[in-house]
Amino acid sequence: MSAILTVTFNPALDMTGALGILQAGDVNLVQKYNLHPAGKGVNVARVLADLGAQVTVSGFLGEENQDPFAHLFVEHGICDRFLRVPGVSRTNVKLVEKDGRVTDLNFPGMAVEGRDIEALTHTLLELADGHDWIVLAGSLPPGVNADQLSDWVQALTEAGKQVVVDTSQHALRAAVSAKPWLVKPNEAELAQCLNAPISNELDTLLARGEQLFQQGIANVVISRGVDGVLWRNHQGWLQAVAPAQEVVSTVGAGDSLVAGLVWGCQAGEEKATVLRRAVALSALAVTQVSVGVSDLDRVYQMIEKISVSPVTMSAHAE
Repeated sequence: MSAILTVTFNPALDMTGALGILQAGDVNLVQKYNLHPAGKGVNVARVLADLGAQVTVSGFLGEENQDPFAHLFVEHGICDRFLRVPGVSRTNVKLVEKDGRVTDLNFPGMAVEGRDIEALTHTLLELADGHDWIVLAGSLPPGVNADQLSDWVQALTEAGKQVVVDTSQHALRAAVSAKPWLVKPNEAELAQCLNAPISNELDTLLARGEQLFQQGIANVVISRGVDGVLWRNHQGWLQAVAPAQEVVSTVGAGDSLVAGLVWGCQAGEEKATVLRRAVALSALAVTQVSVGVSDLDRVYQMIEKISVSPVTMSAHAE
C-alpha cells in the first residue's frame, strides 16, 4: 500500500471538556477534560496509523509547544515532517454537553511568514515523491491565504498525486478551483463554498454536490451528521447511513470519515466497501471523547450495520 501524507496548516492542542449544560455568560463547572494534540490532518493521520497505514505528517508547528505533538507521532509510528516555526501552536477549547452538543472556541493560530510558506512548499514537493495520497486539512493560519492553498493543490495534482481536501469557507472555494481529487464538505461548508443556501433536503444536496462534480472534482463527499454520507464519483451517487449512536462528542468524526475514505481508496477497494468502513469509523468516533481507533473489532461489527444504497436526483431537482 502507498504511504499517505497528511498536512495540517494550523494544528492545535485541543482542550475538550465535558459538562452538563453550557450556561452562556455564567460560571460553568467542567466535570472532566483532556488536552491532546490535534488539528484535522493530525486527527486523520492518527486514525490512519491505527488502521495500519504508513503515514507522514507535515504542516506548520510552533516551536514552543511542539513536545505533545512529537510524542504523539512517536507513539503511533507516524513520520514527523512538520516545519517548526517560531511561536506557539494554538489551543482550541471544545465544550461537550451531556446531550452531545459541542461548542468550539477555535483560535486563529500563530502567524506564518513568507519564508515558512516557501519552506513548506519545498517540503511538500519533496514528500510528494514518496506519497501518492495527500490530505490537506483544516483551517489556514494567519499569513497563509486561500490562493496559496489553491497553488499547493494544483502543484500536487500536477505531480500526479491524489489530493484530498477537507477545509471550509474561502479556503474550500479556492481549493475547489484547483480541482483536487476529493473534497469532503458538510452541508454548511457546501453552502459556503457555492455561496448558495442549501436545505437538508436530499434533492437539493445532490444538485449542489453535482455542481462540484461537474466542475471537475472527481469525488464529492458530503457529510450529513446523523443523516449519513453522500458520495459522488464517476459511478454515480451512493448514500450510507449508520444506526443511531449515543453521542459523547462529535469531535473527530469528520476526520475519521476522511481517514476511512483514504484508507480504502488507496487499497483499491470497491466504492461501497470503502464507504461502509469510513462511515463506521465516523459513527464510532462520536461515541468517544478521544480521536483514534482503540478496538478494530468494534469497527468490523459496525461495518455490518451500515446501510449503503444508490441514490438519484428527482427530475425536478435544481
